[in-house]
Amino acid sequence: MKLIFIYGPPGAGKLTVAKELRRATGFKLFDNHVSIECVETVFDFGTEPFSRLVGQIRLDIIEEAARHEVAGVIFTFVYAHPQDAPFVEKICAAVERHGGEVCLVQLTCDKNSLEQRVPAESRARRGKVATLELLREIMDRHDLFSPVPDRESLEIDNTDLAPEEAARRVVEHYDLKRA
Repeated sequence: MKLIFIYGPPGAGKLTVAKELRRATGFKLFDNHVSIECVETVFDFGTEPFSRLVGQIRLDIIEEAARHEVAGVIFTFVYAHPQDAPFVEKICAAVERHGGEVCLVQLTCDKNSLEQRVPAESRARRGKVATLELLREIMDRHDLFSPVPDRESLEIDNTDLAPEEAARRVVEHYDLKRA
């Protein structure tokens, strides 16, 4: 299995690019908000059981996909350095343990563009970061712009790039074939 692990700050275009990648490759798309929405029906966002269960669901789904030789999965994630590095390593180890490959893609975007993109009705409807106040608070508290350590990431500045072009760069860089 190939896991295309797309990470970056809120508003960088992870899901938009992931959808284009799905069109180009036929890979399955696992949006990180699916696990959040599931767990949030029972536990409040940010609580210990919420965080633990969201992480476990993500890990279990990705590992099962690798174990059952799903051709490809695209996963989106807001990576905060350094606290999320152990989780990313667990995901990578789970995929690699079953003979899979992890292709890390860091989507970056300048802060002005993030601030223009975040206050969107579509983001609010999905429970995503959708206010400038929350975006700024998160960016002040967390390093959302560092790459995952000790692994190669394809870095794409998505500030002025069409999603189709970003997806094309991922396909080309990782030599992805249609599933």
